[in-house]
Amino acid sequence: MAGHKDLYEILGVPRNATQEEIRKAYLKLAHKYHPDKTGGDKEAEEKLKEINAAYDILKNPEKRAQYDRMGTADGPGFGGGGGFSGFGGFGGFGDDFGGASPFEDLFDIFFGGTGRAGRRSGTAARPGADLEYGITISLEDAARGARRKIAFNRKERCADCNGSGAAKGSRPETCSTCGGTGQVRATHGFFSITQTCPRCRGTGRVISNPCRSCSGSGMVMRRRELEIDIPAGVDDGQRLRVAGEGEEGVGGGPRGDLFVLIRLAEHPIFRREGTTIYCEVPITMTQAILGGTITVPTLFGPREVKIPAGTESGSRAVLRACGMPDIRGYRQGDHIVIFQVELPRRLSPAQRRLLEEFERETEAGNYPKAEAFRSKYGK
Repeated sequence: MAGHKDLYEILGVPRNATQEEIRKAYLKLAHKYHPDKTGGDKEAEEKLKEINAAYDILKNPEKRAQYDRMGTADGPGFGGGGGFSGFGGFGGFGDDFGGASPFEDLFDIFFGGTGRAGRRSGTAARPGADLEYGITISLEDAARGARRKIAFNRKERCADCNGSGAAKGSRPETCSTCGGTGQVRATHGFFSITQTCPRCRGTGRVISNPCRSCSGSGMVMRRRELEIDIPAGVDDGQRLRVAGEGEEGVGGGPRGDLFVLIRLAEHPIFRREGTTIYCEVPITMTQAILGGTITVPTLFGPREVKIPAGTESGSRAVLRACGMPDIRGYRQGDHIVIFQVELPRRLSPAQRRLLEEFERETEAGNYPKAEAFRSKYGK
């Protein structure tokens, strides 16, 4: 059980996670191990109880603080020693189950309930599902920022029935099985518990004459077009959150969010590492020997670079603050030019004679690396 495990590990969050991160992790796991998803698997049921018990402590700042200090939430005000070892059992939730408790959370998730308000009035408000959209941009757009138009499908409230699911001229009827509460009472062993009504599936209503546009669901799929701003410095694999652009909520709940997944197209000459940009630039043998000045491309336009006399392949020049900007606006990276000396493929007779003469005139010590190698390993 959860009492023998780290609560943060159970929910899959770090110890410095925010309350919102803990809540989201809990909802994700509760959805994953819900009986509707697992088909009543016993291991999944135990896992769900463990998740629910862990969340009951970490969602409460006082209980969480005590757990962080002492490794347990047992103690005055936390109802220690109950059925969930180390998690406060079923105590400390007030009379008639009036306060928040692990027991109530267990009803809400494990038995398909919708919270105290849901048991009194049918369907509880739930946020809509989050959506993800992938977009590929160039490295230049990532460096400068861009505005892009995207189009995607999402569930929205049916306009013909205004989300009720009932055809025009009719309305949903109160479920006769649960009396409109969305819940029915059932006995499980020693406990008499409340669970989701099988007829109305927790809505408290049944639709005799469903809307043709949405087939009674109250939702239809629609195309949504949207312009989004891509911030300068965004990197491959990052997700941009567009609040409130996900699917329609249920029971008056808020919309979900849209997450835009960024992919960077491969660049023909630039390579990115964080905020640093690398570019290999070929230079001629003459430029490498004599030196000079060349113009090189960067993400923000051409720049002049000096080639020192005697430059070898692999030598580098740094263009400060010409690389990728930091997405948080702290600084701008550098642009690193890597020189690659290119030898001529063909020589004219005159060029060959000049090079042979050049070689004869070369003094000892002019090629220290080659001379040292030959003296040590050559014949």
